[in-house]
Amino acid sequence: MSNEAATATTPAEAAPAPEPIPHGIGVSLPTADARAKTEGTFPYAADLWAEGLLWAAVLRSPHAHARILSIDTSHARDMPGVRAVVTHEDVPGSPVHGRGKADRPVFASEVVRHHGEPIAAVAADHPDTARMAAAAVIVEYEVLDPVTDPEQAFEAEPLHADGNLIRHIPLHHGDPSVSGEIVVEGQYRIGRQDPAPIGAEAGLAVPRPDGGVELYLASTDPHTDRDTAAACYGLEPERVKVVVTGVPGATADREDQGVQLPLGLLALKTGCPVKLTATREESFLGHAHRHPTLLRYRHHADAEGRLVKVEAQILLDAGAYADTSAEALAAAVGFACGPYVVPNAFIEGWAVRTNNPPSGHVRGEGAMQVCAAYEAQMDKLAKKLGVDPAELRLRNALATGDVLPTGQTVTCPAPVAELLQAVRDFPLPALPKDTPEDEWLLPGGPEGAGEPGAIRRGVGYGLGMVHMLGAEGADEVSTATVKVHDGVATVLCAAVESGQGFTTLARQIVQETLGIDEVHVAPVDTDQPPAGPGCRGRHTWVSGGAVERAAKMVRTQLLQPLAHKFGMSTELLQITDGKITSYDGVLSTTVTEAMDGKELWATAQCRPHPTEPLNESGQGDAFVGMAFCAIRAVVDVDIELGSVRVVELAVAQDVGRILNPAQLAARIEAGVTQGVGIALTENLRTARGLIRHPDLTGYALPTALDAPDIRIVKLVEERDVVAPFGAKAVSAVPVVTSPAAIASAVRAATGRPVNRLPIRPQAAVVTTQ
Repeated sequence: MSNEAATATTPAEAAPAPEPIPHGIGVSLPTADARAKTEGTFPYAADLWAEGLLWAAVLRSPHAHARILSIDTSHARDMPGVRAVVTHEDVPGSPVHGRGKADRPVFASEVVRHHGEPIAAVAADHPDTARMAAAAVIVEYEVLDPVTDPEQAFEAEPLHADGNLIRHIPLHHGDPSVSGEIVVEGQYRIGRQDPAPIGAEAGLAVPRPDGGVELYLASTDPHTDRDTAAACYGLEPERVKVVVTGVPGATADREDQGVQLPLGLLALKTGCPVKLTATREESFLGHAHRHPTLLRYRHHADAEGRLVKVEAQILLDAGAYADTSAEALAAAVGFACGPYVVPNAFIEGWAVRTNNPPSGHVRGEGAMQVCAAYEAQMDKLAKKLGVDPAELRLRNALATGDVLPTGQTVTCPAPVAELLQAVRDFPLPALPKDTPEDEWLLPGGPEGAGEPGAIRRGVGYGLGMVHMLGAEGADEVSTATVKVHDGVATVLCAAVESGQGFTTLARQIVQETLGIDEVHVAPVDTDQPPAGPGCRGRHTWVSGGAVERAAKMVRTQLLQPLAHKFGMSTELLQITDGKITSYDGVLSTTVTEAMDGKELWATAQCRPHPTEPLNESGQGDAFVGMAFCAIRAVVDVDIELGSVRVVELAVAQDVGRILNPAQLAARIEAGVTQGVGIALTENLRTARGLIRHPDLTGYALPTALDAPDIRIVKLVEERDVVAPFGAKAVSAVPVVTSPAAIASAVRAATGRPVNRLPIRPQAAVVTTQ
């Protein structure tokens, strides 16, 4: 008998029991939708379909500033296949909307204030017909001189009835008469960045039998979008429903209201479903961008390099409408001195309207702009004192218990010095060899025009900080429901999964609390209680906290009958790997047996401690919590061509508590890479208010070839006691910090001031006499 046959007839040994699948807090649980997204089967708004579907197109202004003399829609209405054309005359409710302030018209009526402002919308039976009909709407304009310089906005003719000044914050902290032995000054400019989502805006509107409408959108704040739409449609909020579709990336307010509001109007007018998928150009023209900012700084220090006073002027260009500019200004002014101890600070901040493209919420708004400026000032100060830049920063590092220039005491963990020391002491990358085989390491990449002899290496540092959640009295609240039946848990929470990993976190929380492996997160719509917008780490803190509280309430419902039966409190029972056991081992049963076919559920809210608005002197406890980051950048600069290659970014960050290691690392790496684009390539250029290249050819996003080696050298887990799980937001602060660190490294390599982002090639060229 052959060995093979003998093996076949020998009784098989019992297979070892499979290892339990790790789950719960602290595990790198994969996302539930990962496979669908990689296989291309995940449904986004652009993929939706409905019976009797019509297609929409929006006519946008070709001018940055113009008076509308007349709008003739007759040619568009007469085109075959066109079902409806709507303008400002067809808006039955509020003609204006806005996230921070309602000053933005649904359709321009008398004047257009920025390039791409919506004028009219068309519904037709084919997308090409809709676009041709939109182009056939004849608008007669009187072109006006645009206000494009924010400094001129103070004296220019008002663009709105309430003027061009949106907000002014004069921050006064300490003694204005003090002066330091060493003084450095600088002026800095930050360009306009676009969120550049992977998928452009899209949506579907479906009329309802009750005269309402359902909007299927990639919304990150569905309840606000519902309320805005209902007000514009002249409907009660309960007659408008927003259903959240897959969100193809979001680093800002995801949905352009200029897309979704016309959709609902056209659906209500035609009685048919209406779909719109924006082109990339329409996406650039429609949604909000990062605030271009002008900053002037003066730093005072003593002979040892310790900061004595900081004076600054910060001017945010809000574009045509207010949006969230007041909030961005509060962050810019509040963090204008950075994570440093500054006993005396005098900051003037303004946000003004112009005819430039609208600005709004983009990850790290306000904090990113000032970080680039105050870190440049720290480099100047170090150079003037002859002190190592990292050492100078350490002498001034903020810590828990210190006071911000707003007068707020830092009560959360603030391990700024520890973070900086970690990146400073991390080994530097090896120098590239000067051989033909390694020429790809030169700035410019393979076949680049640079010469190895023109390459200079620079090492720079950046320290950044951001606030978490809303600020200045914002009512941060989220509601969640957890249901358990037949060994399966379901989470209902209107927190939108926009790539930040909330649905994965919600599953982990329930797994940890209830010992149930199979957890589903229900799709989001406005029939659920509100959870607020998906920004500033809100859903990790507020929505995650609501899920945790609801799960703990279900846990109590599950354990109370058992505790009562055995004469003990629920605190003496624990749930691990689906089993319920008592401290003394007397009780041992499974969660499924304890459920006994029952359905348990609970609803809970999470609301952090309140904040307050900044007063007339810029003082107040305006921020719920803060997160900090230190980055060391290593760059190679071709001083003849001005090209820059980011070799390595070493990152240390305080994260409170690691909830999902793989997800956390991915968020940090993504934020750092986004910062590389801000530092070197991303600038949405305008000429007299007109966007010059509204496409991904003219707007240069960093690619995989531009991404440097990212070394996460330290994650400080010092839990914030007021935050659920003690965790902090992780994605915004590396975006804020990495551009400043890269600019610092370029300064070190070239000796040039580098006072503008993105860094232009001429700023990195060193001329020899």
